[in-house]
Amino acid sequence: MAGPIRFRRSSERWNAGRVHDALYQPLDAKFGATTADPWYRPPDGYEARRIAMDNGDLALFCWSDDDAYWLGNTETPKTLWRTNKCSFEEAPHGVARWGKRELLAQLEQEDPWLAEYDHLAWFFLPVFFSKDGRESTRAFFRDHAGGFPDADREAALSFYEELLSTGLLDDHRYTMASKLGTSDGVDLTRMQATMGEFNAAKLLADAGHDFEPEVELGSGHALDFQVDDILVEVTRPQPTNRRKIDSPIHAVKASGDAKTRDQIAIHGNAALFVDCSSFPDDDWRRILGERPDVGHEPAVVFRMRPDGTTEGYVKGTLHLDVAGELELPAR
Repeated sequence: MAGPIRFRRSSERWNAGRVHDALYQPLDAKFGATTADPWYRPPDGYEARRIAMDNGDLALFCWSDDDAYWLGNTETPKTLWRTNKCSFEEAPHGVARWGKRELLAQLEQEDPWLAEYDHLAWFFLPVFFSKDGRESTRAFFRDHAGGFPDADREAALSFYEELLSTGLLDDHRYTMASKLGTSDGVDLTRMQATMGEFNAAKLLADAGHDFEPEVELGSGHALDFQVDDILVEVTRPQPTNRRKIDSPIHAVKASGDAKTRDQIAIHGNAALFVDCSSFPDDDWRRILGERPDVGHEPAVVFRMRPDGTTEGYVKGTLHLDVAGELELPAR
């Protein structure tokens, strides 16, 4: 399974003839390809070409007297196999800006409904153009409203567009975006779990907390967030129609139990955030009515909706100020 799209940097000498012979010809022989000028002016001092494959793959290449950069979601030509990869943030600003503009324009041509959400499109660009995940990640937002049940696509996209427009997760873009997946199939459970981390990040930020995502610990585990000296792990239980469990109450408890037997078992002082945003209204009302324990304290059990509503409850003593962000219906 390929990872999110990244640049490859070559320090060798390039010219138009070598681009044709070493890059275009092997791709044309294998996939059928068309080479053309880029849609946008390349960075100062660089020449550039677009190579479009007949199977929908795309490659961009720019070169100067000093170096060259490849950006593609197709098979990497052999001459570039030993080159180093770098993210958009690690590439020179002009190169990264040019590559971003080319890909966003391609996205607008292929999926204009998605490209109109500027911040969301930019944030997930590395997976929207990954070799294996470009179809599945776009389908997740198109067909599954970003993981929200009983919500229309526009409302869900607007919700995450507003969240990402704050820049809250910009410094952790590759880490967070790549969790959505780079496989060619839609794994709805895993993708919803990923967006549960975005929901938890919003809840922490709304409460005024700074955090570090995907914290590597000495135990060999990685927990989802660290807020000062408090660790946070997120779980997202699934509705009962997708589990061999007979009620939403049991689904919430089972999800919490799975975490307490794994990461939380070793880091018992961590807070467990249980994102119930996958549950439809009726199931969520049952959970709120009973407010079940989840096998660990402190715990935050919450559900977000695309209109910005966040309901939930806290179990145990939580040294985070998220309770004030939760709407707690009267019992």
